[in-house]
Amino acid sequence: MADIKASAVKALREKTGAAMMECKNALVEAEGSEERAVEILRERGLASARKKEGRIAAEGAVGSYIHMGGKVGVLVELNCETDFVARSAEFQQLVKDIAMHIAAAEPRYVSREDVPKGDLDKEREISLAQAKNDPKNANKPDQVIEKIVEGRMNKFHEEFVLLDQPFVKDPAHTVGELVTGKVAKTGEKITIRRFSRYKMGEGLDKRSDDFGGEVAALLG
Repeated sequence: MADIKASAVKALREKTGAAMMECKNALVEAEGSEERAVEILRERGLASARKKEGRIAAEGAVGSYIHMGGKVGVLVELNCETDFVARSAEFQQLVKDIAMHIAAAEPRYVSREDVPKGDLDKEREISLAQAKNDPKNANKPDQVIEKIVEGRMNKFHEEFVLLDQPFVKDPAHTVGELVTGKVAKTGEKITIRRFSRYKMGEGLDKRSDDFGGEVAALLG
C-alpha cells in the first residue's frame, strides 16, 4: 500500500472538491498517483470542482478591504465565469471575506505554484538543518528526518500560501476549501487571481533618534 501523505490528500481535495476520506481512498486505490486518483473520483461522480478547471473564468470582481483606521489595505481579484455570478451577493461576500483574510493573515503567495523555487529550496535547507541539529532527532534514520522536513514545509505553506491558510472566520477550513465550496455551490469555476497587501510605512526607514532632543541640542 502506498504511503499517502496528508498534504497529498489535501491537494487532491482542493483540486476536486471531493470529501477528504474519498480523496484518501482514491489515492490509496491509485497507489499515490494524483492523476489516476482524479480519474477515479470523476468515475464515481465526486470530482465536481475538477470538471470546471478547464473553463475560462474571465469575469469577476476586484475587492478591497481597509483595516485599522487606514493602516492596512488590500486589493484582491477573484474571477468567475459569468457576470451573473460576479454580481451575486454571495460572490461579492466571498471577495470581501478573502480581502479581509489577506489583511489579517499576511499571505505572500496565492498558491503553492506561485512560490519561487529558490524560496522553497532555501526553506527546505533551513528545515533540514534544524531537524538534523535537534538533539531529539539524533540517530534517527534519513526517512524520519525527511518526514519531519516535509511536515515543516507544510507548515511553511500554511503560513504563507493563501489557499493553504486556515480561513480567519472559520479556521477549520482553508481558504482553498472555502473557494472549492463556492465552486460547488455556484456551478462555476472561481479562482483567486492576484492580490496586493499594503501596510502604511512598510519598507520605509523610521526615525529612531530623539527628535525633541535633537532640536534642543541645536538651540542650545
